Amino acid sequence: MNAQRWTMTLAGSFIILSLLLSHSSGQINMANVSWLWFTAFVGLNLFQSGLIGFCPLTKILKKIGAQ
Repeated sequence: MNAQRWTMTLAGSFIILSLLLSHSSGQINMANVSWLWFTAFVGLNLFQSGLIGFCPLTKILKKIGAQ
């Protein structure tokens, strides 16, 4: 795993960890639908793309012409 993938994996882990710690301390309530679920989605996507190397956003951007 190269440095970029390690960075993505760790960044995703930190996002998810911060949400879990906030939820467990009572600062946020993840049981309700809120914008924090979008943050969780981004964190999980960062984590999985760092581990397996597949990023859906990269595929979409390449299809529309980004390099």
